[in-house]
Amino acid sequence: MNFVRWNPFSEMSLLQNQMNRLFDTALQGWPGDSNGTTQWTPAADIYESENELIVNLDLPGIDPKMVDIRVENSVLSIRGERQFEDNQTKDSFHRVERSYGPFGRSFTLSTAVDADKIRASYKSGVLSITLPKAEAAKPKRIQIAASAA
Repeated sequence: MNFVRWNPFSEMSLLQNQMNRLFDTALQGWPGDSNGTTQWTPAADIYESENELIVNLDLPGIDPKMVDIRVENSVLSIRGERQFEDNQTKDSFHRVERSYGPFGRSFTLSTAVDADKIRASYKSGVLSITLPKAEAAKPKRIQIAASAA
């Protein structure tokens, strides 16, 4: 007799996949579903060095010219759009898992930045935004004066 260990999580995963498919099918064609495009949110990493804040966003397949970056009132806003390929029709796809349409991310900056020196680059599907800290926000080392007493 062979014993098979029961794993309830595999059945829960199957149920989750079936429910996702059910809702995906049910919501197709609803108002706000403009030609199969919906608003989506790209993943972001934000980190800080001594002199700058760095924001990296995953934007594969997006023309950098379609991205708008702004800093206003200590808020970094990134907006753009991933276009559905014009040479493909929706009927020719078997499965569409990538998100298309407009996206937007906004981040409140934790420190003052020098807006005139902000740089942005795009490489291998990653948008990297470097925000140099304003001089007043940079850490300053204070020397202690020694007395001869």
